[in-house]
Amino acid sequence: MTTSPRWRSVLTPAAMAAALAAAALASGGTVYADDHATPHPPYPSKPVHPAHAPQPAHPVKPEHPGKPMHPVKPEQPVKPMHPVKPEHPGKPAKPEYPAKPVHPDKPMHPVKPEYPAKPVKPEHPVKPVHPEKPVKPEYPAKPVKPEYPAKPVHPAKPVHPAKPVKPEYPVKPVKPEYPAHPVKPEYPAKPEYPAKPAKPEYPAKPVKPEYPAKPEYPAKPVKPEYPAKPVYPAKPVKPEYPAKPAYPEKPAYPAKPAKPEYPAKPAYPEKPAKPEYPAKPAYPAKPAKPEYPAKPEYPAKPAYPAKPAKPEYPAKPAYPAKPAKPEYPAKPAYPEKPAKPEYPAKPAYPAKPAKPEYPAKPAHPEKPAYPAKPAKPEYPSKPAHPEKPAKPDYPSKPAHPAKPDYPSKPAHPAKPEKPDYPSKPAHPEKPAKPDYPSKPAHPDKPSHSDKPSHPDKPSHPDKPDYPSKPTHTKHQDKDQW
Repeated sequence: MTTSPRWRSVLTPAAMAAALAAAALASGGTVYADDHATPHPPYPSKPVHPAHAPQPAHPVKPEHPGKPMHPVKPEQPVKPMHPVKPEHPGKPAKPEYPAKPVHPDKPMHPVKPEYPAKPVKPEHPVKPVHPEKPVKPEYPAKPVKPEYPAKPVHPAKPVHPAKPVKPEYPVKPVKPEYPAHPVKPEYPAKPEYPAKPAKPEYPAKPVKPEYPAKPEYPAKPVKPEYPAKPVYPAKPVKPEYPAKPAYPEKPAYPAKPAKPEYPAKPAYPEKPAKPEYPAKPAYPAKPAKPEYPAKPEYPAKPAYPAKPAKPEYPAKPAYPAKPAKPEYPAKPAYPEKPAKPEYPAKPAYPAKPAKPEYPAKPAHPEKPAYPAKPAKPEYPSKPAHPEKPAKPDYPSKPAHPAKPDYPSKPAHPAKPEKPDYPSKPAHPEKPAKPDYPSKPAHPDKPSHSDKPSHPDKPSHPDKPDYPSKPTHTKHQDKDQW
């Protein structure tokens, strides 16, 4: 088996040395020469690729000059309303044909005759082209709205006097100490109830008396047998009806007269005046409906044979008499129930002791003052950051070429002046407003008694000085990482 060139290229130097040693086994002197040789020194690594030089940032792009404002578009004049189009006259109502009477003895309808084909409708002449609409006249521009006179300035509002300062409340009195709760008196012991009387012995339940034996009913009489039913005579056979006579053939309808051709429509004159149409030609009279032949008479119906008489049934046999019901013996009487014994009377409860009166509440002692809070120690100052190196000056960008001046827009034609409005008639003078009577003064409100002021809140006690935190030495310098 030969080694492919793909596998030969992958062999390591150690494997190559082993292969050479195996190939040199023929010569005896050089067997151990390559096995105990010193290894090759390691190959030197490739030099580090030099870093790219820092690229300068792009300078700020100058903004485009602003676009010029468009001139204000003139308002379009209001279009006049279109005249209301007259409504078309409605079609006359179609007369309802009277309903066809249905004959009770009429047979199925005969075959309907085929109607002749409808005549072809003549083609109408081509409509003339309408004249072009006249050009719409330009409406005069709206008159300019006159400026109204400026509103008069209202007089200044009077300044309200300042609110009176709220008085300081007097100090709240100290709450007194409450006396101890009085001892509640003990309730008297519950009296002992007298012993419950023993349950009286009820007399023994009386023995249920024995009922007398049930009397035996006499035997039921045997049902009598009915006599045999007589046989009904056979029904008479229905006679056959004579054959139905054939109807005479329906006469064919006369052919429909041909529709007359309309005369050619006159051409429209230049002015859209309504043309006068020629009178409509009269339709020829409708042909008269042919008379139907007379209906044939039916032959007489044969008489139905008489029904046979119903035979008489034999009389029903009489039932035997029912035996009389025997009487039951009299029920024995139960013994009387004994009377319930009376219980002794319940003893009365002793009287409850009176509730003691509580002593008056003493005055509350004053609250102790809190010690002063200690001042917060100052943090040590942070070291200043090293100054950043100055940024190098980038080469200036070439200036943009000057933009050519746009041609000025043509000025809009001046609006025609609006005619002055007619002067408004002066309003009639208003009648003088009557003086209202002055409002009565409110009575003086009684002043409230002064509220006691709250005592000052004591300040918090001083906090103990905490020892300062030790500075960390671990991972402080980046060189130790």
